[in-house]
Amino acid sequence: MRLQCLFAALCLGVGVMAGKYTRELNEPKPNDKDGQAVEFRIAKLNQVWEKAQRMQLSPVRQAELHSDLKIQEKDELQWKKMKVEGFDENGEKEAQLRRNFHVILAKYGMDGKRDTRPLESNSLKDHDIKEEDAFEDPRLDKLWNKAKISGKFSDEELLNLKREFQHHKDKIHEYNILMDTVSRTEEIHKNVISSLEGDSKEHVLQQKHTELKHKMRDLNQGFERLRKLSHEGFTEDSEFREPRVIELWEAAKRTNLSNDELESLKEELRHFETKVEKHSHYKEQLELSHQKLQHVEALGDEEHIKRNKEKYDTLAEKTREMGYKMKKHMQDLSNKISRQGLQHNEL
Repeated sequence: MRLQCLFAALCLGVGVMAGKYTRELNEPKPNDKDGQAVEFRIAKLNQVWEKAQRMQLSPVRQAELHSDLKIQEKDELQWKKMKVEGFDENGEKEAQLRRNFHVILAKYGMDGKRDTRPLESNSLKDHDIKEEDAFEDPRLDKLWNKAKISGKFSDEELLNLKREFQHHKDKIHEYNILMDTVSRTEEIHKNVISSLEGDSKEHVLQQKHTELKHKMRDLNQGFERLRKLSHEGFTEDSEFREPRVIELWEAAKRTNLSNDELESLKEELRHFETKVEKHSHYKEQLELSHQKLQHVEALGDEEHIKRNKEKYDTLAEKTREMGYKMKKHMQDLSNKISRQGLQHNEL
């Protein structure tokens, strides 16, 4: 009885915490012209998702793509409402959405260019990363090799450090994708600049370069953190374990917020870190479930296959849903930190 009550309380707690982020997920899925249910309300996003079903992406990569597309859908639907209300006259938000979409295509190898990243790069199973080519960057490899032999890290700390290195590697890859996307679209925009819209187009191009500059600054700060960690080790007062949460916390500390505001944000980040860790656990379970499904499919027992397929599909749906909640929450936290930092810098 006590176990049932505890389970009910946990379910209620999760429901309350996630309510802010699940309204979009609870809406009924739209139908296409033939009356068939489709995954997204925007046609081009459905086309990307359908293509992903035909590609040999790992289950974790598919779940990550689904979450990214849900975020893109939310942002585009919000932008359409803004446009109807007369906002975004210079097209800055529209250009950013288009750029984000191109980044998603490139990130998952759907832009027509060869994606050199390993298919399993989103996996959190550290033992799957080959030591000799762990980070594909000489500076990161050098730091990592020094940290391994330094004797400053326990086994658990080395795993946490490796996750931070992997996160930084992924950020470098995403920066390169964005830079390539900007350079490929820049000439197109320049060619269509007319005397009437020149100022507007130049503003959009300037905004793109500003975004690249900010991302490069974040990369430099992230590398400096890794360099410091590799030389000095983790301190006893390390606040967080997850790289994305650490990144948000470091950004918050640079905003000159008051101690009370930082303490409030720290508590919110602790809740967010729990959500990130839970999502990571589900991704690992999804990969294991997929491996088990492949095994039973090879045995050919139809009833066994059906049961495992149902479990796999349920787990895949849950992982996608949690991924969307996590990324939406991270987006909200990033925007909140940016706004608070801007407000304080203006004072």
